[in-house]
Amino acid sequence: MKRASILLLSHLTRQKPKTLTPLLTRNYLSSNTTNTPSYFSLHSPTNNLKSCTKTNGLIIKPHQSQANPSRNSGTLVETTPQISSRQKKIKEKSQIEEAFESAATVEGMLEAFKDMEACFDERELGLALLKIGLKLDQQGEDPEKALTFATRALKVLDIGDDKPSFLVAMTLQLMGSVSYSLKRFNDSLGYLNRAKRILGRLEEEGTTNVEDIRPVLHAVLLELSNVKTAMGRREEAIDNLKKCLEIKEMTMDKGSKELGVANRELAEAYVAVLNFNEALPFGLKALDIHKSGLGDYSVEVAYDRKLLGVIYSGLEEHDKALEQNVLSQKVLKSWGLRSELLHAEIDAANMQIALGKYDEAINTLKGVVQQTEKDGGTRALVFISMAKALCHLEKIADAKRCLEIACGILDKKETASPVEVAEAYSEIAMLYENMNEFETAISLLKRTQSMLEKLPQEQHSEGSVSARIGWLLLLTGKVTQAIPYLESAAEMLKESFGSKHFGIGYVYNNLGAAYLELDRPQSAAQMFAVAKDIMDAALGPHHADSIEAYQNLSKAYSAMGSYTLAIEFQQRAIDAWESHGPSAHDMLMEARRIREQLKTKARDASTNQLPTKALPLPHSSPSGKNEETYIMTSLSARIKQA
Repeated sequence: MKRASILLLSHLTRQKPKTLTPLLTRNYLSSNTTNTPSYFSLHSPTNNLKSCTKTNGLIIKPHQSQANPSRNSGTLVETTPQISSRQKKIKEKSQIEEAFESAATVEGMLEAFKDMEACFDERELGLALLKIGLKLDQQGEDPEKALTFATRALKVLDIGDDKPSFLVAMTLQLMGSVSYSLKRFNDSLGYLNRAKRILGRLEEEGTTNVEDIRPVLHAVLLELSNVKTAMGRREEAIDNLKKCLEIKEMTMDKGSKELGVANRELAEAYVAVLNFNEALPFGLKALDIHKSGLGDYSVEVAYDRKLLGVIYSGLEEHDKALEQNVLSQKVLKSWGLRSELLHAEIDAANMQIALGKYDEAINTLKGVVQQTEKDGGTRALVFISMAKALCHLEKIADAKRCLEIACGILDKKETASPVEVAEAYSEIAMLYENMNEFETAISLLKRTQSMLEKLPQEQHSEGSVSARIGWLLLLTGKVTQAIPYLESAAEMLKESFGSKHFGIGYVYNNLGAAYLELDRPQSAAQMFAVAKDIMDAALGPHHADSIEAYQNLSKAYSAMGSYTLAIEFQQRAIDAWESHGPSAHDMLMEARRIREQLKTKARDASTNQLPTKALPLPHSSPSGKNEETYIMTSLSARIKQA
């Protein structure tokens, strides 16, 4: 990672005295040691020479002035110093080192390094190899070459004595960074985790200054976050980002701009997993830091307010969202940031739509579209939002025309901007769902999925799209086709987001509905039980979707003839609806009616046949997380139809 390599390279330079590598034999090293890592504790060779120098048979004391010729028995004798071959070699090495150290470009470093390779053993070149690798990673133009130097450095520095080495940790960080650039995510993860373990041991043992450890540990954690995000493991990535923030809080001034940015980045990570409640305090802290340090009209404050608008929208506090958006627009306009301003205006229109102000939203978008390029991606986003507003006004023909224009623009940008186009296609598909154009929506989502499956870092989005395709196929009666999509979605989302998010509960609920439709009640009960566990943990047992999960379990056990369990889960649904008060009167009456039906079936069954043995409920609840707000909203709003 370029930024980390810049910081670590400057850190290496600050830490190291004049010489770069342990070029001298042990006899020439100073006996004065410090807490600095041993590789940095080298001194210039001229300071380690013996206390006398031979010159033409005369002995010159080291502190004797050489300004005038020496006197011997009253006679002036001019002397010419003679340097031994060993001293000459030491001086030559020192000059080569000086050339390497003074090189300002990577080309200059590589040229000087060729001379070093001719004079030094490979075991003496570890730090030079590391420094070149960091410089190459900083440039970012040739990651393979950077990895070659880093690998050589590791072979030199990692002597295998089981003692934690600060430089080995730095080298592993570099290898992890370069492997990430090369999309070798598993390799990167291995290098970075080992670097993290070494740094942890160094901190525990106290052999290295903690002020030296922290910047390297921060770089390692930040890179781990990037790698895990790319692998779809976003919850773990957030944990690494939180630790990065903790390090910055320990090392930076409380009002520093960078600390504010770190808070905002963590808030953005929470938004990506739809955890708006967790995102809010970090977004507010970022705003507070930047307002105090930079003033109300700084660009950073504008970015903070824009993010807060997204967070408040996710929390369905649309008035607060619009307020933050308006304040952000003022700052962006004052700084002349036209592109960011146009996107903020589109966001404002979407907030107006959420507030039911459809005509205002359309007027806002009409103003924006006049400022966009004919085939620009921003123009496509304007028409998508325009279609959304028109759908709410039931102007379906006009909405479809807007979506056709948007698709025409996006079609030309699939190769250049696949992630952005995939997100736009997914939102367009949702609008076609709202217009009951299910086949068009399915076709567009399959196109989206084919784009995302080529991007491993977008596994979470691919899982979301697969879940929606499965749900739409289920909704249109193509049950057998739906199951593979739903099963695939469940696996991808579990890998991406862990086991406790409500989104994956909807996928399992739909799987249960599919199995029940295929007359496989035992499989359905298993899926509904998993969904129930997730809903209870994520939403609470009294949430409407949790109650629906109880009733679905009741249906599955009823289909199996296990009426005792069916009645038990239906009773739980009744108890939960009763806690909602008068607003849930109709649902409560329906739940009670179903319970009485089950009791009647149970009495009839007891006189005719033995009940079918029920499956035990699972103790764990496999689950995962979804990515896009509109995807989860769609699943949440429509699950009961399945």
